[in-house]
Amino acid sequence: MADVMLTAMPFAGHARPLRSVAAELVRRGHDVRVHTGRAWVPAFEEVGARGVPWRAGPDLDERDLAATFPRMRGAKGFRQLLVNLEDLFLGTAPAQCADLLAAWEERPWDLLAGDPMALGTRFAAEHLGSRWATVSPIAVWPPGKGIPPTGLGLTPGTGPVGRARDLVLGAAANAGTAALTRLYRRTRREVGLPPDRETFATMWFSPQLVVASGVPGLDYPRSDLPPHVRFVGDLTDDGAPVPTDGLPPWWDDVVRSEVPVVHVTQGTANVDPEDLVLPSLEALAGEDVLVVVGLGHRTAPLPGPLPANARVAEMVPYGGLLPRTAVMVTNGGYGGVLQALRHDVPLVVAGGDLDKPEIAAHIGWHGAGVDLRTGTPRPAAIAAACREVLDRPSYRATAARLGAELRAAGGTPAAASLLEAHTA
Repeated sequence: MADVMLTAMPFAGHARPLRSVAAELVRRGHDVRVHTGRAWVPAFEEVGARGVPWRAGPDLDERDLAATFPRMRGAKGFRQLLVNLEDLFLGTAPAQCADLLAAWEERPWDLLAGDPMALGTRFAAEHLGSRWATVSPIAVWPPGKGIPPTGLGLTPGTGPVGRARDLVLGAAANAGTAALTRLYRRTRREVGLPPDRETFATMWFSPQLVVASGVPGLDYPRSDLPPHVRFVGDLTDDGAPVPTDGLPPWWDDVVRSEVPVVHVTQGTANVDPEDLVLPSLEALAGEDVLVVVGLGHRTAPLPGPLPANARVAEMVPYGGLLPRTAVMVTNGGYGGVLQALRHDVPLVVAGGDLDKPEIAAHIGWHGAGVDLRTGTPRPAAIAAACREVLDRPSYRATAARLGAELRAAGGTPAAASLLEAHTA
Protein backbone atom coordinates (compact mmCIF):
# COMPACT_ATOMS: atom_id res chain seq x y z
CA MET A 1 0.00 0.00 0.00
CA ALA A 2 1.29 3.45 -0.95
CA ASP A 3 0.54 6.79 0.64
CA VAL A 4 -0.53 9.17 -2.15
CA MET A 5 -1.24 12.89 -1.95
CA LEU A 6 -3.33 14.19 -4.86
CA THR A 7 -3.99 17.85 -5.59
CA ALA A 8 -7.03 19.18 -7.43
CA MET A 9 -8.08 22.71 -8.27
CA PRO A 10 -11.61 23.14 -6.87
CA PHE A 11 -13.36 23.25 -10.24
CA ALA A 12 -15.77 20.62 -11.52
CA GLY A 13 -13.78 20.07 -14.71
CA HIS A 14 -10.63 19.34 -12.67
CA ALA A 15 -11.92 17.76 -9.48
CA ARG A 16 -14.19 15.18 -11.10
CA PRO A 17 -11.46 13.47 -13.16
CA LEU A 18 -9.09 13.53 -10.16
CA ARG A 19 -11.89 12.05 -8.05
CA SER A 20 -12.12 9.11 -10.45
CA VAL A 21 -8.37 8.53 -10.13
CA ALA A 22 -8.58 8.80 -6.34
CA ALA A 23 -11.42 6.26 -6.29
CA GLU A 24 -9.40 3.76 -8.34
CA LEU A 25 -6.35 4.16 -6.09
CA VAL A 26 -8.51 3.65 -2.99
CA ARG A 27 -10.09 0.58 -4.58
CA ARG A 28 -6.59 -0.87 -5.01
CA GLY A 29 -5.86 -0.41 -1.30
CA HIS A 30 -3.80 2.78 -1.30
CA ASP A 31 -4.07 5.51 1.30
CA VAL A 32 -5.13 8.62 -0.61
CA ARG A 33 -5.29 12.21 0.57
CA VAL A 34 -6.51 15.05 -1.65
CA HIS A 35 -5.59 18.72 -1.27
CA THR A 36 -8.48 20.75 -2.71
CA GLY A 37 -11.05 23.42 -1.89
CA ARG A 38 -13.44 22.79 0.99
CA ALA A 39 -16.46 22.49 -1.30
CA TRP A 40 -14.92 19.43 -2.98
CA VAL A 41 -13.73 17.61 0.15
CA PRO A 42 -17.01 15.66 0.59
CA ALA A 43 -16.90 14.44 -3.01
CA PHE A 44 -13.45 12.92 -2.48
CA GLU A 45 -14.37 11.49 0.89
CA GLU A 46 -17.36 9.74 -0.70
CA VAL A 47 -14.90 7.53 -2.61
CA GLY A 48 -12.72 6.78 0.42
CA ALA A 49 -10.03 9.44 0.11
CA ARG A 50 -9.26 11.88 2.91
CA GLY A 51 -9.74 15.54 2.17
CA VAL A 52 -7.03 18.08 3.00
CA PRO A 53 -8.82 21.40 2.47
CA TRP A 54 -7.07 24.59 1.42
CA ARG A 55 -6.13 26.51 4.53
CA ALA A 56 -3.45 29.11 3.76
CA GLY A 57 -5.05 30.14 0.48
CA PRO A 58 -8.44 31.66 -0.29
CA ASP A 59 -11.18 29.05 -0.30
CA LEU A 60 -12.59 30.07 -3.66
CA ASP A 61 -16.01 29.19 -5.08
CA GLU A 62 -15.94 28.40 -8.80
CA ARG A 63 -19.54 29.66 -9.08
CA ASP A 64 -18.40 33.16 -8.10
CA LEU A 65 -14.67 33.55 -8.69
CA ALA A 66 -15.01 37.33 -8.77
CA ALA A 67 -15.95 37.30 -5.08
CA THR A 68 -12.40 36.12 -4.32
CA PHE A 69 -10.62 37.58 -7.34
CA PRO A 70 -12.33 40.91 -8.19
CA ARG A 71 -10.36 41.38 -11.42
CA MET A 72 -12.27 38.43 -12.89
CA ARG A 73 -15.56 40.30 -12.86
CA GLY A 74 -16.71 40.60 -16.45
CA ALA A 75 -13.45 39.20 -17.81
CA LYS A 76 -13.64 37.12 -20.97
CA GLY A 77 -11.32 36.04 -23.73
CA PHE A 78 -7.62 36.84 -23.38
CA ARG A 79 -8.21 39.09 -20.36
CA GLN A 80 -9.90 36.21 -18.54
CA LEU A 81 -6.97 33.94 -19.38
CA LEU A 82 -4.48 36.51 -18.11
CA VAL A 83 -6.31 37.15 -14.84
CA ASN A 84 -6.78 33.41 -14.29
CA LEU A 85 -3.05 32.86 -14.64
CA GLU A 86 -1.94 35.81 -12.53
CA ASP A 87 -4.48 35.78 -9.70
CA LEU A 88 -5.82 32.24 -9.54
CA PHE A 89 -3.15 29.78 -10.64
CA LEU A 90 0.12 31.58 -9.86
CA GLY A 91 -1.45 33.76 -7.17
CA THR A 92 -2.61 30.85 -5.01
CA ALA A 93 0.43 28.62 -5.61
CA PRO A 94 2.48 29.81 -2.57
CA ALA A 95 -0.46 29.09 -0.26
CA GLN A 96 -0.97 25.66 -1.82
CA CYS A 97 2.71 24.96 -1.29
CA ALA A 98 2.48 25.99 2.39
CA ASP A 99 -0.50 23.66 2.91
CA LEU A 100 1.30 20.74 1.30
CA LEU A 101 4.48 21.26 3.31
CA ALA A 102 2.38 21.29 6.49
CA ALA A 103 0.65 18.07 5.40
CA TRP A 104 4.03 16.45 4.76
CA GLU A 105 5.13 17.35 8.29
CA GLU A 106 2.02 15.63 9.65
CA ARG A 107 2.66 12.52 7.56
CA PRO A 108 4.99 12.10 4.56
CA TRP A 109 3.71 10.54 1.37
CA ASP A 110 5.21 8.16 -1.14
CA LEU A 111 3.95 10.09 -4.15
CA LEU A 112 2.65 13.56 -4.82
CA ALA A 113 0.40 13.62 -7.89
CA GLY A 114 -1.10 16.89 -8.93
CA ASP A 115 -3.44 18.87 -11.10
CA PRO A 116 -1.18 20.86 -13.46
CA MET A 117 -2.99 24.09 -12.66
CA ALA A 118 -2.28 23.60 -8.93
CA LEU A 119 1.24 24.98 -9.20
CA GLY A 120 1.81 24.61 -5.48
CA THR A 121 2.30 20.92 -6.29
CA ARG A 122 5.49 21.66 -8.21
CA PHE A 123 6.79 24.01 -5.55
CA ALA A 124 6.17 21.57 -2.69
CA ALA A 125 7.70 18.66 -4.62
CA GLU A 126 10.86 20.67 -5.29
CA HIS A 127 11.14 21.78 -1.66
CA LEU A 128 10.83 18.20 -0.43
CA GLY A 129 12.64 16.37 -3.21
CA SER A 130 9.44 14.34 -3.40
CA ARG A 131 8.65 11.94 -6.21
CA TRP A 132 5.82 13.60 -8.11
CA ALA A 133 3.62 13.29 -11.14
CA THR A 134 1.13 15.41 -12.99
CA VAL A 135 -2.39 14.03 -13.50
CA SER A 136 -3.82 16.29 -16.16
CA PRO A 137 -7.54 16.71 -16.82
CA ILE A 138 -6.64 19.37 -19.38
CA ALA A 139 -5.16 18.79 -22.82
CA VAL A 140 -1.40 18.15 -22.86
CA TRP A 141 -0.16 19.44 -26.20
CA PRO A 142 3.40 20.70 -25.63
CA PRO A 143 5.25 22.78 -28.22
CA GLY A 144 6.76 20.72 -31.01
CA LYS A 145 8.33 20.80 -34.43
CA GLY A 146 6.07 21.35 -37.40
CA ILE A 147 3.04 22.50 -35.44
CA PRO A 148 1.78 25.97 -34.45
CA PRO A 149 2.20 27.15 -30.86
CA THR A 150 -0.48 25.91 -28.50
CA GLY A 151 -3.09 28.42 -27.42
CA LEU A 152 -3.76 30.28 -30.66
CA GLY A 153 -6.37 27.88 -31.99
CA LEU A 154 -4.42 27.35 -35.21
CA THR A 155 -4.03 24.22 -37.29
CA PRO A 156 -0.65 23.14 -38.74
CA GLY A 157 0.52 25.12 -41.74
CA THR A 158 1.14 23.37 -45.03
CA GLY A 159 3.91 23.87 -47.54
CA PRO A 160 6.95 26.13 -47.07
CA VAL A 161 4.85 29.21 -46.29
CA GLY A 162 2.76 27.41 -43.68
CA ARG A 163 5.81 25.89 -41.99
CA ALA A 164 7.51 29.27 -41.94
CA ARG A 165 4.39 30.78 -40.39
CA ASP A 166 4.45 28.21 -37.57
CA LEU A 167 8.13 28.93 -36.88
CA VAL A 168 7.52 32.67 -36.71
CA LEU A 169 4.45 32.25 -34.53
CA GLY A 170 6.34 29.93 -32.21
CA ALA A 171 8.98 32.60 -31.61
CA ALA A 172 6.29 35.25 -31.18
CA ALA A 173 4.41 33.08 -28.66
CA ASN A 174 7.55 32.68 -26.58
CA ALA A 175 7.98 36.45 -26.54
CA GLY A 176 4.29 36.99 -25.79
CA THR A 177 4.34 34.74 -22.73
CA ALA A 178 7.68 36.04 -21.41
CA ALA A 179 5.91 38.27 -18.87
CA LEU A 180 4.03 35.26 -17.47
CA THR A 181 7.25 33.26 -17.32
CA ARG A 182 8.83 36.11 -15.35
CA LEU A 183 5.87 36.10 -12.98
CA TYR A 184 6.36 32.35 -12.50
CA ARG A 185 10.00 32.96 -11.64
CA ARG A 186 9.09 35.69 -9.15
CA THR A 187 6.63 33.30 -7.53
CA ARG A 188 9.42 30.70 -7.23
CA ARG A 189 11.53 33.24 -5.40
CA GLU A 190 8.58 34.02 -3.13
CA VAL A 191 8.41 30.39 -2.00
CA GLY A 192 12.18 30.14 -1.58
CA LEU A 193 13.08 28.15 -4.69
CA PRO A 194 16.03 28.86 -7.01
CA PRO A 195 15.54 29.78 -10.68
CA ASP A 196 14.84 27.03 -13.19
CA ARG A 197 14.66 26.77 -16.97
CA GLU A 198 10.92 26.12 -17.25
CA THR A 199 8.83 28.26 -19.59
CA PHE A 200 5.17 29.15 -19.66
CA ALA A 201 4.52 26.04 -21.77
CA THR A 202 6.30 23.62 -19.43
CA MET A 203 6.03 25.03 -15.90
CA TRP A 204 2.74 23.23 -15.23
CA PHE A 205 3.93 19.68 -15.73
CA SER A 206 6.14 17.23 -13.85
CA PRO A 207 9.36 16.34 -15.69
CA GLN A 208 9.09 12.83 -14.19
CA LEU A 209 5.63 11.65 -15.26
CA VAL A 210 2.60 13.26 -16.88
CA VAL A 211 -0.57 11.16 -16.80
CA ALA A 212 -2.50 12.90 -19.54
CA SER A 213 -6.16 12.87 -20.48
CA GLY A 214 -6.78 12.17 -24.14
CA VAL A 215 -4.89 10.17 -26.74
CA PRO A 216 -2.12 10.90 -29.25
CA GLY A 217 -4.68 10.76 -32.06
CA LEU A 218 -6.21 14.01 -30.84
CA ASP A 219 -2.92 15.88 -31.10
CA TYR A 220 -1.42 17.16 -34.33
CA PRO A 221 1.10 14.77 -35.92
CA ARG A 222 4.43 14.99 -34.10
CA SER A 223 7.53 12.92 -33.51
CA ASP A 224 8.92 14.75 -30.48
CA LEU A 225 6.44 14.06 -27.68
CA PRO A 226 8.43 13.73 -24.42
CA PRO A 227 8.50 10.06 -23.33
CA HIS A 228 7.29 10.85 -19.80
CA VAL A 229 3.92 12.06 -21.20
CA ARG A 230 1.58 9.06 -21.07
CA PHE A 231 -1.95 9.33 -22.45
CA VAL A 232 -4.68 7.37 -20.68
CA GLY A 233 -7.89 8.37 -22.46
CA ASP A 234 -10.92 9.72 -20.61
CA LEU A 235 -10.46 10.28 -16.87
CA THR A 236 -14.11 11.25 -16.37
CA ASP A 237 -15.19 7.62 -16.73
CA ASP A 238 -15.47 6.26 -13.20
CA GLY A 239 -17.50 3.20 -14.25
CA ALA A 240 -20.61 4.36 -12.42
CA PRO A 241 -23.85 2.85 -13.77
CA VAL A 242 -26.51 5.04 -15.38
CA PRO A 243 -28.84 6.17 -12.56
CA THR A 244 -32.34 4.82 -12.60
CA ASP A 245 -33.78 7.48 -10.30
CA GLY A 246 -33.58 11.27 -10.40
CA LEU A 247 -33.87 11.31 -14.19
CA PRO A 248 -35.60 14.30 -15.83
CA PRO A 249 -39.35 13.78 -16.21
CA TRP A 250 -38.96 13.91 -20.00
CA TRP A 251 -36.29 11.18 -20.14
CA ASP A 252 -38.57 8.77 -22.03
CA ASP A 253 -38.61 11.30 -24.88
CA VAL A 254 -34.90 10.65 -25.30
CA VAL A 255 -35.19 6.89 -25.01
CA ARG A 256 -38.00 6.71 -27.57
CA SER A 257 -36.85 9.46 -29.93
CA GLU A 258 -37.17 8.62 -33.61
CA VAL A 259 -35.30 11.76 -34.68
CA PRO A 260 -31.62 12.59 -34.07
CA VAL A 261 -30.79 13.74 -30.54
CA VAL A 262 -28.63 16.88 -30.36
CA HIS A 263 -27.04 17.56 -26.99
CA VAL A 264 -26.12 21.17 -26.12
CA THR A 265 -23.75 22.00 -23.28
CA GLN A 266 -21.89 25.13 -22.27
CA GLY A 267 -19.70 23.46 -19.65
CA THR A 268 -18.98 24.67 -16.13
CA ALA A 269 -16.76 27.75 -16.52
CA ASN A 270 -18.43 30.47 -18.63
CA VAL A 271 -22.14 29.74 -18.36
CA ASP A 272 -23.90 32.78 -19.82
CA PRO A 273 -26.64 31.08 -21.89
CA GLU A 274 -26.59 33.98 -24.35
CA ASP A 275 -23.24 32.67 -25.62
CA LEU A 276 -24.28 29.22 -26.85
CA VAL A 277 -27.35 27.66 -25.22
CA LEU A 278 -29.95 30.20 -26.36
CA PRO A 279 -28.51 30.57 -29.90
CA SER A 280 -28.54 26.77 -30.19
CA LEU A 281 -32.18 26.54 -29.12
CA GLU A 282 -33.07 29.19 -31.70
CA ALA A 283 -30.97 27.50 -34.38
CA LEU A 284 -32.52 24.07 -33.91
CA ALA A 285 -36.12 25.04 -33.12
CA GLY A 286 -37.24 24.34 -36.68
CA GLU A 287 -35.09 21.25 -37.26
CA ASP A 288 -36.34 17.67 -37.10
CA VAL A 289 -34.26 16.83 -34.03
CA LEU A 290 -34.68 16.48 -30.27
CA VAL A 291 -32.54 19.05 -28.46
CA VAL A 292 -31.33 18.08 -24.98
CA VAL A 293 -29.70 20.91 -23.03
CA GLY A 294 -27.58 20.32 -19.93
CA LEU A 295 -27.32 23.61 -18.03
CA GLY A 296 -25.13 22.55 -15.11
CA HIS A 297 -25.71 23.85 -11.58
CA ARG A 298 -24.58 27.41 -12.28
CA THR A 299 -26.91 28.55 -15.04
CA ALA A 300 -30.12 30.36 -14.11
CA PRO A 301 -33.42 29.14 -15.56
CA LEU A 302 -33.74 30.02 -19.22
CA PRO A 303 -36.02 32.93 -20.15
CA GLY A 304 -39.21 32.44 -22.11
CA PRO A 305 -40.89 29.29 -23.37
CA LEU A 306 -38.77 26.50 -24.80
CA PRO A 307 -39.10 25.34 -28.41
CA ALA A 308 -41.33 22.30 -28.72
CA ASN A 309 -38.40 20.06 -29.63
CA ALA A 310 -36.22 21.10 -26.65
CA ARG A 311 -35.73 19.46 -23.26
CA VAL A 312 -33.69 21.10 -20.50
CA ALA A 313 -32.25 19.94 -17.16
CA GLU A 314 -29.41 20.94 -14.87
CA MET A 315 -27.68 17.59 -15.14
CA VAL A 316 -28.23 14.82 -17.68
CA PRO A 317 -26.64 11.36 -17.17
CA TYR A 318 -24.07 11.06 -19.94
CA GLY A 319 -23.96 7.29 -19.66
CA GLY A 320 -27.57 7.21 -20.83
CA LEU A 321 -27.60 10.27 -23.08
CA LEU A 322 -24.43 10.05 -25.18
CA PRO A 323 -25.06 6.55 -26.62
CA ARG A 324 -28.31 8.03 -27.99
CA THR A 325 -26.77 11.32 -29.21
CA ALA A 326 -26.18 12.11 -32.88
CA VAL A 327 -24.17 15.31 -32.35
CA MET A 328 -23.01 17.40 -29.39
CA VAL A 329 -22.93 21.20 -29.54
CA THR A 330 -20.35 22.30 -26.98
CA ASN A 331 -18.20 25.20 -25.89
CA GLY A 332 -15.19 22.89 -26.10
CA GLY A 333 -14.58 21.90 -22.50
CA TYR A 334 -12.03 19.09 -22.69
CA GLY A 335 -13.81 16.70 -20.34
CA GLY A 336 -17.08 16.93 -22.24
CA VAL A 337 -15.32 16.57 -25.59
CA LEU A 338 -13.56 13.40 -24.44
CA GLN A 339 -16.80 11.93 -23.12
CA ALA A 340 -18.55 12.62 -26.42
CA LEU A 341 -15.77 11.05 -28.46
CA ARG A 342 -15.58 8.04 -26.14
CA HIS A 343 -19.21 7.43 -27.15
CA ASP A 344 -18.40 8.01 -30.87
CA VAL A 345 -20.35 11.30 -30.92
CA PRO A 346 -19.21 13.99 -33.41
CA LEU A 347 -19.14 17.60 -32.32
CA VAL A 348 -19.97 21.19 -33.17
CA VAL A 349 -17.54 23.27 -31.11
CA ALA A 350 -17.86 26.96 -30.18
CA GLY A 351 -14.56 27.53 -28.38
CA GLY A 352 -14.39 31.09 -27.13
CA ASP A 353 -11.69 31.41 -24.46
CA LEU A 354 -9.12 29.71 -22.23
CA ASP A 355 -8.05 26.44 -23.90
CA LYS A 356 -11.29 25.96 -25.82
CA PRO A 357 -10.28 27.54 -29.18
CA GLU A 358 -7.33 25.12 -29.24
CA ILE A 359 -9.59 22.13 -28.57
CA ALA A 360 -12.05 23.31 -31.24
CA ALA A 361 -9.22 23.64 -33.76
CA HIS A 362 -8.01 20.09 -33.09
CA ILE A 363 -11.52 18.67 -33.48
CA GLY A 364 -12.07 20.50 -36.74
CA TRP A 365 -8.65 19.61 -38.15
CA HIS A 366 -9.12 15.91 -37.46
CA GLY A 367 -12.62 15.92 -38.93
CA ALA A 368 -14.44 14.79 -35.78
CA GLY A 369 -16.68 17.84 -35.96
CA VAL A 370 -17.02 21.47 -37.01
CA ASP A 371 -15.04 24.31 -35.45
CA LEU A 372 -17.28 27.38 -35.35
CA ARG A 373 -14.22 29.57 -34.59
CA THR A 374 -16.05 31.66 -32.01
CA GLY A 375 -17.53 31.25 -28.57
CA THR A 376 -20.62 33.26 -29.48
CA PRO A 377 -21.87 31.80 -32.77
CA ARG A 378 -24.94 32.99 -34.64
CA PRO A 379 -27.91 30.64 -34.77
CA ALA A 380 -27.57 30.24 -38.54
CA ALA A 381 -23.97 29.02 -38.14
CA ILE A 382 -24.99 26.48 -35.48
CA ALA A 383 -27.85 25.18 -37.64
CA ALA A 384 -25.62 24.82 -40.70
CA ALA A 385 -22.90 23.03 -38.71
CA CYS A 386 -25.37 20.59 -37.17
CA ARG A 387 -26.84 19.78 -40.57
CA GLU A 388 -23.36 19.21 -41.97
CA VAL A 389 -22.37 16.85 -39.17
CA LEU A 390 -25.67 14.96 -39.36
CA ASP A 391 -25.56 14.64 -43.16
CA ARG A 392 -21.90 13.59 -43.59
CA PRO A 393 -21.04 10.15 -42.17
CA SER A 394 -17.32 10.97 -42.17
CA TYR A 395 -17.71 13.02 -38.99
CA ARG A 396 -19.17 10.12 -37.02
CA ALA A 397 -16.60 7.75 -38.54
CA THR A 398 -13.74 9.97 -37.32
CA ALA A 399 -15.36 10.35 -33.91
CA ALA A 400 -15.69 6.56 -33.72
CA ARG A 401 -12.02 6.09 -34.61
CA LEU A 402 -10.97 8.49 -31.86
CA GLY A 403 -13.50 6.90 -29.51
CA ALA A 404 -11.93 3.48 -30.04
CA GLU A 405 -8.51 4.95 -29.28
CA LEU A 406 -9.84 6.60 -26.11
CA ARG A 407 -11.46 3.41 -24.88
CA ALA A 408 -8.30 1.40 -25.58
CA ALA A 409 -6.13 3.86 -23.60
CA GLY A 410 -7.42 2.48 -20.32
CA GLY A 411 -8.89 5.48 -18.47
CA THR A 412 -8.63 5.65 -14.69
CA PRO A 413 -7.25 2.10 -14.25
CA ALA A 414 -4.38 2.98 -16.61
CA ALA A 415 -3.79 6.23 -14.71
CA ALA A 416 -3.69 4.41 -11.38
CA SER A 417 -1.25 1.80 -12.74
CA LEU A 418 1.13 4.51 -13.94
CA LEU A 419 1.01 6.21 -10.55
CA GLU A 420 1.59 2.92 -8.76
CA ALA A 421 4.64 2.24 -10.92
CA HIS A 422 5.96 5.74 -10.19
CA THR A 423 5.97 5.13 -6.43
CA ALA A 424 8.57 2.39 -6.85
